[in-house]
Amino acid sequence: MDNTTSPIKEDQSGTQVQAAVQRIASIDILRALTMILMIFVNDLWSLKDIPGWLEHVKHGVDGIGLADVVFPAFLFIVGLSIPYAINSRRSKGDTDWQLVKHVLLRTVALLVMGVFLVNGETYNEKATGMAEVFWDPLICLSFILIWSSFSTNWNKYTVMIPKVIGIITLVILAIIYRGGEDGNIQHFAPQWWGILGLIGWAYLAGGLITIFSKNKFFPILAGWLFFCILSMIYKAGFIPRDSIISFIPGAILGGTLAGLTMGGVLTSIIFQYFVNRKDNKGLTLVFIGFSALLIGLSIITRPYWGLAKLGATPAWLFLCSAFTILAFTVIYWIVDVKGKAKWFDFIKPAGTATILCYLIPYFTNAASRLVHIHLPEALLTGGVGLIKSFLVALLCVFITGLLIRLGVRMKL
Repeated sequence: MDNTTSPIKEDQSGTQVQAAVQRIASIDILRALTMILMIFVNDLWSLKDIPGWLEHVKHGVDGIGLADVVFPAFLFIVGLSIPYAINSRRSKGDTDWQLVKHVLLRTVALLVMGVFLVNGETYNEKATGMAEVFWDPLICLSFILIWSSFSTNWNKYTVMIPKVIGIITLVILAIIYRGGEDGNIQHFAPQWWGILGLIGWAYLAGGLITIFSKNKFFPILAGWLFFCILSMIYKAGFIPRDSIISFIPGAILGGTLAGLTMGGVLTSIIFQYFVNRKDNKGLTLVFIGFSALLIGLSIITRPYWGLAKLGATPAWLFLCSAFTILAFTVIYWIVDVKGKAKWFDFIKPAGTATILCYLIPYFTNAASRLVHIHLPEALLTGGVGLIKSFLVALLCVFITGLLIRLGVRMKL
């Protein structure tokens, strides 16, 4: 969803909205940096002899590494973008129902992509009858065909051709798919929602609350507080796993993931308030104070449920929210206040075409396997290996920018 800001005007219902004029560069760049980090940490599995603090902390361990901060930052940034995107659509005349429809369709898209990618993790090529190396490229290509916007010169029937091809391909792949170990073969199913699916559920909660609250501060504050408290209630075991509400996806019922996204929405509303008044000093002080409060809440809750990504603990929610707010504040001063956005031009595609950038590693990994690229051990060890993984991330950003110039844009 786009990040836009502009002078306030009123829609037909008298609700104040903002007409879309320009993107908030700092949000795009924060998203781009987060995506680069996501690709970087996802490549760390290929390395050895690297600092442990860079990697994910194992399940059950109290603590987090750099890799455990990236996903919550992305969820938070999703929330940062939601109020701007909704304001933009309202300024173009969208009703609440049209906004809800957009949020639902985008959620479905993220869930579909998440489930297909997750099934690839347990793929059994012998049982499926297709080499594993083709699964990820085929499904990612299908995603691009289905959710890309194509030339406006095409008629409505021509535009549907690539979308239909993508849908048919996914249906066929879902039918022929077999996963699991020999002797315990499984058919295609939502094993878990995957990273994109979890983002989709959190986005659904944040998007609907923002729409029906009309971007008002106190209802959004209440929504954030609700999910923070729900996170603690859930971790305390007060919600039985077989309760009447157990049908609600864990990304929402658990409170933590939705709380991260709602924290982004709340931060965005505060951000708009101070930016519209050109009070950068007040904005900075409030963000520092908010971050200090969150760090304090993380310290208070950690003894009860620990600090862990895999446990989705409240302490993880609060601490990662604080980290993201502080990072956003620094980037806002560099990019929007000091006008240094050009420093980040090279990575901009990762912030404006984020889903496309996220999919690129699936193509590059498959390509390297098909042509049997095996890097020497020296390039996969220690600091040299880290440089390799960082360059891989930048390569994915470069490919994303190239695809954008060729007209490939995923409309999500």
